[in-house]
This record gives sequence, structure tokens and C-alpha cells, in this order.
Amino acid sequence: MASLLAKAIRYEHPETIPVSVSALPAVWLKYGEKFQKIADRFPQFFGGFQYNPEQYGYASTYHTGEHVDEWGCVWSNIHEGMEAIVTGHPVQSEEDVHTLQIPADRTGRFPHGFMYLRLLDLCGFELAMTMFAEEDEEIQILVDKVLAYNCAQMEVILPHLGEIAYFGDDLGMQNALAIGPRRWRKYMKPCFSKLYGMVHAANPDTLVYMHTDGCIWEIMPDLAECGVDMINPQIRANGLANLERICKGKIPINLDLDRQLFPFATPRQLHDHVAECVKALYLPEGGLGLNLEIGVDVPLENAEALLEAVEEYRHYKG
Repeated sequence: MASLLAKAIRYEHPETIPVSVSALPAVWLKYGEKFQKIADRFPQFFGGFQYNPEQYGYASTYHTGEHVDEWGCVWSNIHEGMEAIVTGHPVQSEEDVHTLQIPADRTGRFPHGFMYLRLLDLCGFELAMTMFAEEDEEIQILVDKVLAYNCAQMEVILPHLGEIAYFGDDLGMQNALAIGPRRWRKYMKPCFSKLYGMVHAANPDTLVYMHTDGCIWEIMPDLAECGVDMINPQIRANGLANLERICKGKIPINLDLDRQLFPFATPRQLHDHVAECVKALYLPEGGLGLNLEIGVDVPLENAEALLEAVEEYRHYKG
């Protein structure tokens, strides 16, 4: 039987709107049992998870300190339970692109930021933007090296993919694409087409789900052409009107509710936010999911209000 999310992606009239809920490790570390009491009220979202500070594990980059990844990027973290940032970039000049070695590991790992953000991690934002702007051979060489590595990783995971394959890469800034839609289509679209094409060729029934933060509404149809079956876009960066116009009934989305609103709104405002999104984007046949990520800056009463709101509106029938 297809999962609720798969039914929404395929427009197969899901019984309810699928809802995915997550809380950053920093939330559990900060609130502990206080947040556990809230989670216990919503087993439909937390699956009965029981927080144990002695056994609670999370990704290495969410721990304070530094670590070096397979490409030689140095990740630094000063806040336990939050994601690290790259502070050491192995590509310091365009000349370094030519000597950059593709890592030899074949673990099948597709971390968040596996393609576009990987370019920024390798070079730093300023150098990467300079190379995109100049459009010399170095940017294509760099893109090709990262793509080759990802294709090798994809070959590892293809035999093990299930109903939905999940990928994540933040393509946008707050208000636009940093490299613009023309350069994105020239350099990045062929990469995602290649990778997601590998998934569909090997597993025709597997659905491709892509998380991507930032303002990406201009290229959402392109992502669908690349083989993305459901996009996880941010509402504030893209605007509800744009998402309704471009996606409703055409491109399935798992809507990322407004994390920039959560810390500052009243519980009533949060309820109204969820209601507005659902009423604008809902179709009985599907095409809509709701994604709720709770950060460390969200007051407990707001976290509870959000959970109450998505529980209410996942049953919406228009």
C-alpha cells in the first residue's frame, strides 16, 4: 500500500494531508522533558519517541567542534545541536580546481547540499560566485567533478531505494537565486537531470523528493523537468501566491511552514498561518503536504500551537 505522502505526490486522494514534523537536536537539549510532554500529546507526529539524554544521537556536524569531510572542507560548530558551517575551503583559487581530487569513497552518502552547496563549500561563496559570473572553464570543471562523485554515490544506493528517495540541496537565497535562473539552467539543471534520471531509470516506481531552501519559485518547473516528483519549498522565501500559481495541481509540494515566523508570532497567528496555507493550496486529489520544523528559538507554547494547528488542518476537506 502506498504511503500517505506517496498518494499526495501521485494525486491519489490521500485520506488526510500528510504532515512531517521534526525538532532540531538543540530543541531536545534545551527543553528535555518539557518538550517530551508536548511530543507525547502528538504520537501521530513523533511516533512515540522518548528522549534519553544519555542515548540521544545525532549527526556529527551537529556537535560542537570541527571535523573535516571527504572533500577536505572544514566544518565548525559553536552550538551543540545546531548544524555546523564550512569555515575551511580546499579550493582557494581557480587554479586549485584543476588539482582538486574527487574523493575515492563510495558510501552512497548524499548529505544535505550534495551538488550546488557542495560547490560553495569547496570554494567559499565569493570565489564560487566569481567563477559563475565569469563562466570560464573552471566552473564547469568543478561542477563536473562534483557531479562525477555524486553519480558514483548514486550507483551505490540505486539497488536499495524504496518508495521515495529523499534529497536536499538549498538552491536559493532569501529573495532570489544567487546565480540567477539562466546560469542555474546552464550549470545545475543538467546535474540534477542526470542524477534523478538515474533514479527513475533504475527504479521507475521510486518517487524523487527534494528539499530546497530559499527563493526557488522561478526554477520549480525546471526541477519537475529534472525528475523531482515533490519539492519541499519555504513559504516565506517563495511567497504563497507564487506557490499557488506555479504548483497547485501541477507540482506536488511538501510546504515548509514559516520558520522565520515561529519564534515571534502569537499562537493565534500561527494557527491562522497554517489555515491560510492549507486553504490556498489544498486539493482533494492531493499534491500538498505540510512540513513543520521546530527550532531552538521557538517558545514551547508556540511549538504546541503549531502542532495543534497541523493536527487540525491535516483533516481539511475544503
